[in-house]
Amino acid sequence: MQKLIQEIKTLMQTKQKQTVKQRKKEFLAFKNHSNEEWFSELCFCLLTANTSAEMGIRVQKQISAKQFLSLPEKKLARELRKAGSRFYNRRANFICSARKFSGIKEILKSLPEKEKRIFLVKNIKGFGLKEASHFLRNTGNLNYAIIDKHVFNVAKENKLIKEEKESIKLNEKTYFELEKKLKKIAEKLNLTLGELDLFLWFTKTGKILK
Repeated sequence: MQKLIQEIKTLMQTKQKQTVKQRKKEFLAFKNHSNEEWFSELCFCLLTANTSAEMGIRVQKQISAKQFLSLPEKKLARELRKAGSRFYNRRANFICSARKFSGIKEILKSLPEKEKRIFLVKNIKGFGLKEASHFLRNTGNLNYAIIDKHVFNVAKENKLIKEEKESIKLNEKTYFELEKKLKKIAEKLNLTLGELDLFLWFTKTGKILK
């Protein structure tokens, strides 16, 4: 753990600190965005699952929030395909299914803090803990860990997961256990989990996206 903490401390002395600071500002500002923009960000998080953030960003730039909300499923699938999305039929189905929660900003606003992620996982088809945490972070809630394959690998390399568990899949139990450990690291560095994720992601990809 100490090696990882030192690595992040070193990164915090570089220009990446300003990039993370800017991303944090953008995430917090999202609280003032419209329901349409929140739904578009929900679609972005659906589009990045099992692919990449770069692909999700490209597709989100090509398909407007209104299109995500209104295109018939088959037409949306065609647009996703043209935009380069993988699993476009499945993702179109997920997006159309999520439309019943088109007022997602107001829905989440009405829920207690501890229930927001639970609600997303239970109700948004295609969302697991990682996708729900990603969406909450991008819309201004920085208190959840986004444990994707990159962060999971960093955790294994730094022995945050017991050796006998290194080959285990990232199930719900492991996710929560690791999130607690990442929270302790974030506190030592005076960072939120949302900020720590960006630094961790950079250590594996050399990029800071969203």
